[in-house]
Amino acid sequence: MSIPYPFTAIVGQDDLRLGLLLNAVSPAVGGVLVRGEKGTAKSTAVRALAALMPEVDVVSGCRFSCDPVSPDPACPDGPHEAGGGVSRAARTVELPVGASEDRLVGALDIERALAEGVKAFEPGLLADAHRGILYVDEVNLLHDHLVDLLLDAAAMGASYVEREGVSVRHAARFLLVGTMNPEEGELRPQLLDRFGLTVEVAASRETDQRVEVVRRRLAYDDDPAGFAARWAEEEGALRERIAAARALLPQVTLGDRALRQIAATCAAFEVDGMRADIVMARTATALAAWAGRTDVLAEDVRQAALLALPHRRRRNPFDAPGLDEDKLDDTLEQNSGEGDGGGDDPGPDGPGGGGPPPQGDGPDTPPQPEAGDGDTPGLPSQGRPAGGGEQQPVRAAEPFRTKMLSVPGIGEGAAGRRSRARTEHGRTTGARRPEGLLTKLHLTATVQAAAPHQHARGRTGRGLVVRRDDLRQATREGREGNLVLFVVDGSGSMAARQRMGAVKGAVLSLLLDAYQRRDKVGLITFRGKGAEVALPPTSSVDTAAARLETLPTGGRTPLAAGLLKAHDVLRVERLRDPSRRPLLVVVTDGRATGGPDPVALAARAARLHEAEGTASVVVDCESGVVRLGLAGRLACDLGGTAVTLDELRADSIAGLVRDVQGTQGTNGSNRRAA
Repeated sequence: MSIPYPFTAIVGQDDLRLGLLLNAVSPAVGGVLVRGEKGTAKSTAVRALAALMPEVDVVSGCRFSCDPVSPDPACPDGPHEAGGGVSRAARTVELPVGASEDRLVGALDIERALAEGVKAFEPGLLADAHRGILYVDEVNLLHDHLVDLLLDAAAMGASYVEREGVSVRHAARFLLVGTMNPEEGELRPQLLDRFGLTVEVAASRETDQRVEVVRRRLAYDDDPAGFAARWAEEEGALRERIAAARALLPQVTLGDRALRQIAATCAAFEVDGMRADIVMARTATALAAWAGRTDVLAEDVRQAALLALPHRRRRNPFDAPGLDEDKLDDTLEQNSGEGDGGGDDPGPDGPGGGGPPPQGDGPDTPPQPEAGDGDTPGLPSQGRPAGGGEQQPVRAAEPFRTKMLSVPGIGEGAAGRRSRARTEHGRTTGARRPEGLLTKLHLTATVQAAAPHQHARGRTGRGLVVRRDDLRQATREGREGNLVLFVVDGSGSMAARQRMGAVKGAVLSLLLDAYQRRDKVGLITFRGKGAEVALPPTSSVDTAAARLETLPTGGRTPLAAGLLKAHDVLRVERLRDPSRRPLLVVVTDGRATGGPDPVALAARAARLHEAEGTASVVVDCESGVVRLGLAGRLACDLGGTAVTLDELRADSIAGLVRDVQGTQGTNGSNRRAA
């Protein structure tokens, strides 16, 4: 067994260590989510925590870690007599990102079912983690079906398994610890809220501290046992302090003043629900116990807010986590007295107050035709030199809920929520002979295949005689995530302020939809002399939103360059991830200018995508009474679908939810509204 890196030898990362230690003192805090760039000791710290956790008493031989003092009356291995038991170290169970549902919650013991004809339950990782730590590295990459199971177990403190004739319920209370790199995508809000605390980590920029990190790591790699021995005294002292804080915790008093500060803080930062208040209260109590006090002070409430609220105050996936510490201090000060009712009216400039409206180019700001603003709003650029006349980026309009755009057919890509796909997880639609390794047994079909041969095979007992040819693979259908590649026109014809704000709002809305459907996204822009990849395909949708915010506009419209750049990007992505199907979203008014015969060149570039069967949709940004219908023609060349900005809205009456057409696009799908 490998020797873990000592917790006390970790350099810096004070918030990370504090968040983990508070959960060791009070598991009721609800776990911790560690967010940060790669190489910042996230996993090292979590694994080191296990060595500091107090031992637990369990019923001897119980696979579900029942407490001998009060055993679970519904334990599948029970019933157990109270008393006795053995002590063992608290477990740290790691949940791999690619784990199966059976591995997480457990399943029917197939071997015993077939050989002995009995129903037997084989526990999963949730049973192993009971009364310990469940650690999920790269938790933001966890499949949705596993996230749902984790949410259920975390909410109920138990795991329920109803499948294949097995009905089992067992306790599953664990300390949930997750680590993630935000660049690879965000968590679903429901799972984010289940983590009690969150901490942000980053590599130190101080030379001396970085030197010490490298020195200690090299020493550990050279001699793990010797390095751990050098830190044994510090580890022992920290273990004793955790035990003392746990013993003191029941004596800590959470006074009315602290409760008012907690409630006022949560209200001021407009967090959803009441979980934040409860987590803050438990965290503040744990902080007091950690400091050796029996009363909760304002400084405990402040620190609890910094740990418990940043990930809960996000109003949408693109808001950066964090708290305004000045606002936090003002709220705590206003509610520092007992019974004064302060903090109910923060004034016109406080949270939710009036104040002056934001300046700039929001969705309700009328177009600004003043000199120096570029072309007349609503009209294409005239006589602008290629690549010149760049305008300042404008704000995106308010995002809205979009219609679902899906790729036709059935794919086999990564689990998601957009297009139909054959997946390992989903509803069972049938059975087939396995091709290669059997991954998901269809029990009923296997029994049916083996049943007619039992007499010929000389069956005598209860067990079923099964041969390899009898095994059947379950076929399942669910939803997959796609690669949504945005090709956005940033030319002068799109540069009118009100219009570009609406265009950015539409793209932002589609990005929000991609976030919810677990897609990868990429962003290509074209303007002036050519096209560029503003964001290579990534799972970090919020990064795409940030790039969109600073999108410049102006110049000619090299539509063909944008389509050719998209063709190159998709070609590379097909080699990297051939199972992930692409969805091309072209946001333009359809104009093409610059160079010889730009319209014909754009049509030829579009037909390259049609020839490869790329599903595509053109978001028609043309406005005004007179419309040329150029975007509709482009959609026809792509073999795809065209929608206006209004038709893109989910609440639009212009049409029902539509599938994006692939190579079988019809003229009817490209109908333009006059």
